[in-house]
Amino acid sequence: MTAAYSYIVDLAKETQPPADGILSCTHYSDERVKAIAFGFAQSEELSKHTAPVPAILHFVQGEATLTLGDDTVEARAGSWVQMPADLVTV
Repeated sequence: MTAAYSYIVDLAKETQPPADGILSCTHYSDERVKAIAFGFAQSEELSKHTAPVPAILHFVQGEATLTLGDDTVEARAGSWVQMPADLVTV
């Protein structure tokens, strides 16, 4: 028996950013993990927040300035970030 799995050929095509606003698309969810793809229109910002669970950011396309705790970093296509629960991010 083969275990169930999820496969997306091209995540960038599956999550096209809107002309205005922010797109949120859940690609997978179970009792242990949730995979959500976000697409941000140009100049959109995410407000300062924390997540109650660990999170991973993987940038498929575009660029962003991230504040991770006290650090500010530049992300671009290919960037990957692992964040612990409760890290303040912008």
